[in-house]
Amino acid sequence: MPKAEMTKSDRLANALPDTPADTPAAGLDRIELLRPLSADQRAAVARQSRWRRFAPDEQLIDHWAETRDVGFVVEGRVRVLSHSAGGREISFSDIDAGELVGEMSALDGRPRSASVVALEEGALVAFLPAKPFQALVTAHPELAMAMMLRLCDKLRGATDRIMELSTLGANNRVHAELLRLARRASRQGESAVITPIPVHSDIAARVSTTRETVARVLSDLTRDGMLERRSDALVVRDLPRLELLVEDVRGGA
Repeated sequence: MPKAEMTKSDRLANALPDTPADTPAAGLDRIELLRPLSADQRAAVARQSRWRRFAPDEQLIDHWAETRDVGFVVEGRVRVLSHSAGGREISFSDIDAGELVGEMSALDGRPRSASVVALEEGALVAFLPAKPFQALVTAHPELAMAMMLRLCDKLRGATDRIMELSTLGANNRVHAELLRLARRASRQGESAVITPIPVHSDIAARVSTTRETVARVLSDLTRDGMLERRSDALVVRDLPRLELLVEDVRGGA
């Protein structure tokens, strides 16, 4: 059609990169935030996105970078982290497939607040530019509400971690992190099955302690019968008991 007769949406679609032919655009069906959209609307988001597959340990987002894209994690897992002035890694959270990263910079226009790297299995990520992301959220109230709830959850989690770092000893911080992992894991009665098995250095990076401290605390819990290490999973055998252990210390802090 003549250029003058093209609609605004046509011009936008033509200006954006197409999804590569070998990219599973239907993978956006897995993104929790986008589920209220129709299949056609998700396909439009896929066309506006830049798709990339990352190798294990490859960086998706660089701390302080001026990029603004939102990353939808379609396959694999990624980790949000930073580093101290001395080079020590500080881990904030692991993001599973179906979630997103980078939404803060897309919304407020400020530099990245942390780095993001792919974990062992790598990751397939669809990057949506900030303006289309903002337009998407403002056009769909249910997405706007989901984003507000997500940011509230982040703020509550950050508040909990600040309190733990300020008031709890290293052993108790390991207990609290183990409880967080258990609550996200699959349940078998009063047990929680954590997979994959958390690496001691990863837990240490999240709670600001050493691998040796983590190993000692997990060994103590195993000896007490609260933990069981299997070949492919770490099992919290008595989740209510672990919850009581953590809440008693928090209440007395």
